Amino acid sequence: MENNAFYVALSLLVNLDASLFQIVVLSLQVSLLAVLIAAVLGFPLGAAVALWRFPGRGGVIVVLNALMGLPPVVAGLMVYLLLSRAGPLGELGFLFTPGAMVIAQVVLVLPILAALSRQKVEEMLGEYREQFVSLGMSRGRMMPTLLWDARFALLTVLLAGFGRASAEVGAVMMVGGNIDGVTRVMTTAIVLETGKGNLPLALGLGIVLLTLVMLINAGAYWVGERTRRRAG
Repeated sequence: MENNAFYVALSLLVNLDASLFQIVVLSLQVSLLAVLIAAVLGFPLGAAVALWRFPGRGGVIVVLNALMGLPPVVAGLMVYLLLSRAGPLGELGFLFTPGAMVIAQVVLVLPILAALSRQKVEEMLGEYREQFVSLGMSRGRMMPTLLWDARFALLTVLLAGFGRASAEVGAVMMVGGNIDGVTRVMTTAIVLETGKGNLPLALGLGIVLLTLVMLINAGAYWVGERTRRRAG
């Protein structure tokens, strides 16, 4: 039966099954938008923590590092409470929409991008500190320079964030509701279809998700190798 399900799954992929294709497209849209928003917020935040010295900086670093391992269900609960009718943003009607799923993934990905970019920028700052001082550059001017110079390393960080977002299931199921044709993404669909016994669709989505993870890791490896060659 499993072999038959595997062949049916391959058939769904080859024939670009409409249901499967819709789920994959929505998954990519949600995760890409979440990672983009997290990068716009997280990279400057990480660079700022690396560059500026202020009271409580150590605590901020500890919190950012701790939030890298934030359990998805906790993130989902936080966003759910925020967007529910009784919550402060309940009037926006975001709950059980793709927008709520984007917010949940941003909450998960942003600490990863901020914490890892802080480490990268601090490393770069140690290398270029004397040059910056000799040029009389302010910290505000250092930030874009360091972020640009660390762009290849930050691309690896970005890929790691996308991998975290695309493989997430708990938070997006809580705030998205796993509604067919509206908020059903690859991870939540795999859980649902496996429970229903619809193994071909679950396997097809699993193959796509596994392929996506492999491509992300290959991209991260390629960027890392290119970075090492530039440095070496």
